[in-house]
Amino acid sequence: MYLDVKGYKTYCYTGGKPFEAAKPTVVFIHGVLNDHSIWILQTRYFAHHGFNVLAPDLPGHCKSEGEPPRSVEEAAAFVIALLDAAGVKTATLAGHSFGSLTALHAASIAPQRVARLALLGTAAPMKVSPALLDSALNQPMKAIDMVNTFSHSMLAPPPSALGPGTWLYGGSKALMRRVLASNTQVNLFHRGFKACDDYTAGEAAMDKVQCPVLFILGKGDSMTLPKMAAPLQAKAKNGKTVLLQAGHQMMTEAPEEVLFAIRDFLQAPSA
Repeated sequence: MYLDVKGYKTYCYTGGKPFEAAKPTVVFIHGVLNDHSIWILQTRYFAHHGFNVLAPDLPGHCKSEGEPPRSVEEAAAFVIALLDAAGVKTATLAGHSFGSLTALHAASIAPQRVARLALLGTAAPMKVSPALLDSALNQPMKAIDMVNTFSHSMLAPPPSALGPGTWLYGGSKALMRRVLASNTQVNLFHRGFKACDDYTAGEAAMDKVQCPVLFILGKGDSMTLPKMAAPLQAKAKNGKTVLLQAGHQMMTEAPEEVLFAIRDFLQAPSA
């Protein structure tokens, strides 16, 4: 469905079910050069098991209008505005990579709006190498190759992710090329990576988070090593960690495990 968010048409995937504001809501936030489709298994499950699902394309990405976020703070403000546009008072936020920082910051600036927080492939700080930043700006196709090398720990995903025989590298490269081409005015790759690199408020943001926090980390993640989440884990007041046999793109490498981790997290008492 489409929502008007601050005057811009924003696409949100709802998992194939009509949106009903009275139901509990989970917002799934994608990372750099991704879109709503990376959450396909998780969103469809929750949409068919009693939840509203909002998986937006971030502003200026693919089906969504608007200026792409220049910073984590701008992306977080968009998420809160999205909740307003949908008529949602409180929601669970689940974010991957850049999306995890976005979800974290949103929970820090509006703690009363976030019931639970799931951070996938997160890190604090989330620094990006100068070589990768330069390539994202000047040689984006080369940077896409580099990122895919670091983001995956296997060549083919389980059948439940993208279908039997799918080549992870090829599918991920195609998605990133499509997202990059969706905006000819802004280099989404460099802007997103620079926003990750510039964000230094992770620990301070976690200090302000009041809700339970789930960390989902990949043992084979070479983009955000599991140990890089330690500063946030130490600050979380009510935190839990699930470590998966997967790389950075864990939603396709371990789709059921990611799904079950979030499901169990939502079903657990919030004490």
